Amino acid sequence: MAQRPIAVLGECVADAFADALQPRPGELALRVLPGGGPANTAVALARLGTPTRFLGRISTDAFGALFRAHLAASGVDLSGTVAAPEPSTLAIATFDAHGQAQYSFHAEATADWQWTGAELAAARPEDAACLHTGSLALVRAPGDERIEEALLRARDGATVSIDPNVRPLLVDPAVYRARLPRWCALADILRLSSDDLELLMPGVTPERACDAWHLAGVRLVVITLGSRGALASLDGVRVLVPAPRIEVVDTIGAGDSFTAGLLHRLSLAGRLGGRLEQLTVDEVADACQYAARVAAFTCSVAGPNPPWAHQLESVSAAAQ
Repeated sequence: MAQRPIAVLGECVADAFADALQPRPGELALRVLPGGGPANTAVALARLGTPTRFLGRISTDAFGALFRAHLAASGVDLSGTVAAPEPSTLAIATFDAHGQAQYSFHAEATADWQWTGAELAAARPEDAACLHTGSLALVRAPGDERIEEALLRARDGATVSIDPNVRPLLVDPAVYRARLPRWCALADILRLSSDDLELLMPGVTPERACDAWHLAGVRLVVITLGSRGALASLDGVRVLVPAPRIEVVDTIGAGDSFTAGLLHRLSLAGRLGGRLEQLTVDEVADACQYAARVAAFTCSVAGPNPPWAHQLESVSAAAQ
């Protein structure tokens, strides 16, 4: 049976980095890479071999052309995208000593958030086994509420996956906290980082958070823990998966790549397309181990550059 596509709904972001070359006095040289959490996830899914459709409002500006070329070159289906007149979202990144990125955003009135009901209706992924979304698209008006409505409609035939990807510089974490119960009622899969957890539920352990989110409606919760691996909880039954040991270049796109690896593996197992009724803990563990390898490779190279399937051989299974 042919693998059903996964649809990814959300934003593209131009990630700008200070160039390694010295600019002339009085200038700032920036190297711009295509990014954005949902777009990164779509790229990673397609490179791993899952049929992937990106649903996004992509600007007609120079950054938008970069996004389209990057997504298409990775094998992503762009038939669900909108050619938007608004400008692209821009993020300027700096790094700490551990390769962790800190961002300043330029995101007011940009293309990504301006979804209309008609645009989303036209992009509806009726043949998709899974609809994944998250990040800023879920919390920035006017498109945020319309995306939630699209998730509700998608549940008729698709598994729903959400990655909150909290961005406190742009949106108060209190907004995410207020909406999280609604997302838990819509989602079958919730993937987030330990940093997200601390912003959403300060001082709460991953185990307690999983229990709270299960009660709110999510069957599968996965919390990535950086170098400590990932904790997955399926209806309260938990598994801890270690992270491969690698030399970290930076962590940009690692969480997005993990999500892609998780969904790719669940898709190959035939578990997407409903409410995860047949999913087992062993299958969750297998999917998380694979996802950890995908994320590790992404951390080993610069920028949000997830691996193609054949490149995962460089992340030794012995390092898991």
